[in-house]
Amino acid sequence: MTIEGNEAGSADELLRQWRADLEAWAIPEHITAAVSESPWVLPRQVFARRADRLAAAPGGPSYQRAWEALDPPGSVLDIGSGAGSACLPLLPRCTELTAVDAEPGMLELLGRRAEDAGMRARLVQGVWPAVADEVGRADVVTCHHVTYNVQDIRPFLAALTGAARRLVVVEMTGTHPLTSLNDLWLRFHGLRRPDGPTAADLLAILAALGIEAGHESWRRPGGADYASFGELVDVTRRRLCLPPGRAADVAGALQDAGIDPDHPTDLGSAGREVATIWWGGRART
Repeated sequence: MTIEGNEAGSADELLRQWRADLEAWAIPEHITAAVSESPWVLPRQVFARRADRLAAAPGGPSYQRAWEALDPPGSVLDIGSGAGSACLPLLPRCTELTAVDAEPGMLELLGRRAEDAGMRARLVQGVWPAVADEVGRADVVTCHHVTYNVQDIRPFLAALTGAARRLVVVEMTGTHPLTSLNDLWLRFHGLRRPDGPTAADLLAILAALGIEAGHESWRRPGGADYASFGELVDVTRRRLCLPPGRAADVAGALQDAGIDPDHPTDLGSAGREVATIWWGGRART
C-alpha cells in the first residue's frame, strides 16, 4: 500500500473519526475479565534489544531526516521514547537529549544506554502533551510509534510542532500495529477487530490543520528483538487475553501464520510498511 493523504473533510470530522477508530480497539470487558494479566503488555526487554540493534546500525528515512536536521549538531526531544530506538542513533550529533515516556522502566533503560555513550539524558516521566511546558523545546523532536496511542491527536500534534525549532519527525506503521493480530483474535475469540486508523488518516489530519508535512513510505526489516520463540509466544498470548495454559495453542497459531521458531519476530513486523512523516517546527530560536 502506498500512503497518500486524503484531504477530504474538515479537520473536526477527521479528528472525530480518528478518535472513533481508536476507541474501537477497546477489548470487550468479558474477555479482559477472564484473565489476570493486562493485554497492553510492554515487554521492556524487547524494546531494549530493538534500541540496541538500531543504535548499532542506524538507517531508514526517519533516522535520515532527523540526522540531516541535526547539522549543525543540536538538541533532541524524544516523545514516547521507550528504550531509545529513535534518539540513541542520533547521539553523535546530539548536544542535549530529553526523553519523555510514561514508563519509568523504559526511561531507565534509555538513560543507561545514553550514559554508556557519553550523554547524560534528561529523563521526564509523563504523558505528552501534559508535560510539554515542563520539557521545553529542542532543535529536533522525534516521536516513533506513539500516535496510535493518542485519541486526542490535535493538541498532541500542536505540542510537537511548538516544541521543535527545526523539525518534527514522526514514525508510525502504515496501519495500526495490532492489525497483525486480527486473524488470531478471530481464531481464538471469534472477535473481529478494527483496521483503522492509518498513517494516511494522520496525513489528512495534518493537512486539514494547515501543517505542510512530507512523508515517505518504506519497509523496515524485522530483527532479533525476541530472545526466544517462548518469549514471543508469551507476549502474544497476553496481548490476546489468553491464560498461560493456552501457550501451546498460541505457539501453534504463530507457526501457522509463518513465524519461524528459530528466528522469532513480531507477527507482521518483517517487511511491514512504515511511514516517516516530517514537518517544520515553530518554536522560536
